[in-house]
Order: sequence, then C-alpha cells, then structure tokens
Amino acid sequence: MSSINRIVVTGRLTRDPELRTTTTGKQVAGLGIAVDKRFKPQDPNEPTADFFNVTAWGQTAEFITNYGGKGRLVAVDGRLQTRKYTNKDGIEVTAFEIVAENISLLDKPKDGSGGEAPVAAAATSAGEVDGDDYDPFGDE
Repeated sequence: MSSINRIVVTGRLTRDPELRTTTTGKQVAGLGIAVDKRFKPQDPNEPTADFFNVTAWGQTAEFITNYGGKGRLVAVDGRLQTRKYTNKDGIEVTAFEIVAENISLLDKPKDGSGGEAPVAAAATSAGEVDGDDYDPFGDE
C-alpha cells in the first residue's frame, strides 16, 4: 500500500519571502503563512490562526519571491516534512514545515497608495496572466 503526504492550506504571508541559492546553485525560498482557525478560541490569549513555515524550490521559489509579499493571500499545495536538529542550547528540536509544490496568489496586488495595482503584475505559479484575464479561481 502506498502512502499519501499532501497538504493544502490557504492563508496570508506573515513576512516577505526570502530567496537564497544553495551551494549547488538551486533556488530556495523560505516564507511563513498564517491560516485562520475555523473556530475562534474561547480564550482571548490563544491565537486565532495557526502559523506554518513553508519552503519552496526552483521556479516556485522565484515566483513567490517576485510576486508574493507580507499580507498576500496564497494557496500552498505541497507535502508536510519533519526534520530534527540540535539548537544552540544543545536541545534536539523537531521542526514541521510545508514543502510547497505549487503556490498560487489568491488576491490582487496592492500598490503603495492602498489601491489596486495594474492586474498585469499579478501571476500564478503556472505563469503570468495578462490584464483582464486574471481570475485567481479560474482553471489553469
């Protein structure tokens, strides 16, 4: 029997994606996403969202770095990964992260004055879209 490791989340970027290049020349981006909880907690001190670290590689990394920014609404489709490491205090930590296979922008970008920017600047990870053809929920 084969196993399935698939995760799909929608939420807002918590920071601007950070693109870097590995020693082997591969592009990788790190980003954070906040996903609102379906039911708000009773305790006002408890967060109303879950926060996930996301890693994107290659063209997906370049795409989200070029078009994504803090606050943008995104859909992340990928797999959940765990890794263990020893932190600076010598404590072994298990980290959970989403490795993105595809990231789609679900909103239109805003310009610096708070209005909507030209739609031509919007894109999806499958490629750029132009002008009036932008539909974040359309089939690709």
